[in-house]
Amino acid sequence: MKKLTSPVGHRLGLDENGLGPRLGPMIVTAVWAQTDEKGARFLSRKLPKKLSQDLNDSKALVSCRNVSLAEAWARGIVLHVTGTAPKSPEELLRLLCLEERVDLVADCPPSTLAQCWSHEHEEFCATDEQLMRILGHINTLAERGVQLRGVQAEVVCTGRLNDLKARGVHRFMADLHAMERLILHFRAEAAEALTATCGKVGGIGKYGPFFGPLQGRLHVALEEGQAQSCYRFPEVGELRFVRDADASDALVMLASLVGKYMRELLMHRVAHFYVDVWGPDSPTPSGYHDPVTAAFVKKTSKKRRRLEIVQDCFERQPAEKKSKRADRVSEAAAPQAQKELW
Repeated sequence: MKKLTSPVGHRLGLDENGLGPRLGPMIVTAVWAQTDEKGARFLSRKLPKKLSQDLNDSKALVSCRNVSLAEAWARGIVLHVTGTAPKSPEELLRLLCLEERVDLVADCPPSTLAQCWSHEHEEFCATDEQLMRILGHINTLAERGVQLRGVQAEVVCTGRLNDLKARGVHRFMADLHAMERLILHFRAEAAEALTATCGKVGGIGKYGPFFGPLQGRLHVALEEGQAQSCYRFPEVGELRFVRDADASDALVMLASLVGKYMRELLMHRVAHFYVDVWGPDSPTPSGYHDPVTAAFVKKTSKKRRRLEIVQDCFERQPAEKKSKRADRVSEAAAPQAQKELW
């Protein structure tokens, strides 16, 4: 495996959160930074201890029951790049999402909308001290030549994942195509070629046959393997898919932390919708394949039937099972469905 250099110019770090759970959305996040020569050198080295205590592999820093640090990073980056201090988790979520709220909920069945998008009960959990510490880290990055310029994420909800499966698009492809859309979005923002480092998508070594939004664009494969795969697109820049990038690349770490916060926020909404039957003192389900999540699924079944919650908007289905929700996509919605595929 070749050692990747840390380039000067526009850089992206991208990662997914929630690829394999039973419940909840998949979040694909990109963090955009502009680096000078000093910044490129800084990012090529091990992070200073003080910074690495708050910026590392998200799995080591936050959990489904404590996302305060991830929230602080999300709020800090948004404040830094937009000058806006979000007043609520919902406002923060809207600033982070690439899609507008109206597009996110466009295909939501009316009986199920509140399960995923109710937010009146939410409050921030990060402390003022955490937020100030993160803003200090962001200033340190700028002083070291790494200027954060943007952050955006795609929310691929359970319903969309099931729709895509019904159309033959596996979740790994949904992840890859979301990354491609984010790369193209920031390529347009930067107005220059960029270098994007992405967490590896599954065990893919050769990405060419699986590209969606980038399909058909002129490119050359620089390296293809299980550890990393690299491609150069003359009109876009260089794309790198790196195994364990969330533990080695600072911008991918940031993307993973922001995505972790978003996923847990949306998973908490689902849990809160069933608080009357689940219990306010019960642990928040992670949504993964664990005993707490299994108990949550079982205990909420009666309420879901009574409220006519669409099953495909609650739980991910096996790839071979056709999505009932997919059948509800009308001909008027067909262009949007095609957009989701690509």
